[in-house]
Amino acid sequence: MKNTDHLANTPADLTFKDHTEIIDALYRFGAGQDTGDKALFESAFAPNATLDFTGPAARFGVEMPVLKGRDNIVNTIMHAVSGLATTHTVTNPRVALEGSGATLFALVEAQHVPKNDHTSNLLLKNIYTVSLVREQDSEQGKWLVQDMKIENVWFQGNPAVLFPA
Repeated sequence: MKNTDHLANTPADLTFKDHTEIIDALYRFGAGQDTGDKALFESAFAPNATLDFTGPAARFGVEMPVLKGRDNIVNTIMHAVSGLATTHTVTNPRVALEGSGATLFALVEAQHVPKNDHTSNLLLKNIYTVSLVREQDSEQGKWLVQDMKIENVWFQGNPAVLFPA
C-alpha cells in the first residue's frame, strides 16, 4: 500500500485557482501528446524536470533511464508517440501543498494506437505521482512538473505498440 496520507485532505490554504492550475499541468502533459502539440506538452515541465517511466518500461522488458531535463523529456516522448494516436484521461486527482511546491496524485488511462493500423493497441492504467513548482520569477506563475513518476497498475493490448522491437 502506498503512503498517500499527505493527500488525504485538501489543505485550507490551497486556493481553488492553485488546485485547478496544479491539475492543469497534468492536463497539458496529456493533451500535448494527444494533439501532437509540442509547445503545450513542453509547457507542463520545469526546465530541470524528471520523468520516471522505468517501472512500466521494465514491465514490458524494456530498460530505459529516468528522463532528465525538459528538452530531453519533450523530445523523447514526442518522438515515441509521433506515430501513435493517443488519448490520456486523468481522474481522481488529489493535490497537496508542500512548502512552496505541491504534490499531485492521479490515475491516468492512456490509450495508444498506431495511426496507420487501428487493429493493435496498448491501453495503460497508471498511477502518477507528481511534484510541482511554480514557474520561476513569478508568485502567480503557472505550476510546472518538477518530478513525475508513473507506475503501471494494469495494461491491456500489445506493448510493442509503444515499445516496438
